[in-house]
Amino acid sequence: MVSEIFDFSVETVMEELLVEAALAPMHGDVPVAAGCVFEGKLIAKRHNEKQIKKDSFGHAEILALKDAVDILGGPYLHGVTLVVTLEPCLMCAGSMLAHRIESVVFGAFDPKAGAVGSLYNVASDPRLNHQIRRLAGVREKESSLLLADFFESLRF
Repeated sequence: MVSEIFDFSVETVMEELLVEAALAPMHGDVPVAAGCVFEGKLIAKRHNEKQIKKDSFGHAEILALKDAVDILGGPYLHGVTLVVTLEPCLMCAGSMLAHRIESVVFGAFDPKAGAVGSLYNVASDPRLNHQIRRLAGVREKESSLLLADFFESLRF
């Protein structure tokens, strides 16, 4: 049971992140949001800012992890769960490992770039020096629909 694993409601956090993700298209970015939860509280949340900042590192996960480091006084984020509307890519999964987060929760799978189960699974690769607990598919339908609507709008 999810409630036994986490000290917060993954559904409630994901709901807040879906609202956050919906802000990204206002400046031409893909609607993805990420948040960091520590001791049961959402301490940082961001949406993609790749296009608005003209920066390939502007992924929601990277931005939220940076904010969490600033808040907690990093560099490591022991005890932090990263919640994301879309499965993290290889760059973001690598950042999760480097920050030593405890868990990752995501909504939609990303079969073309996902690195936490779809294309790769670096979060639980035993060859690496850190493994990350994973929960996938939380509010998957809503996350997928947000992305589908965004990409459909680009076609017209």
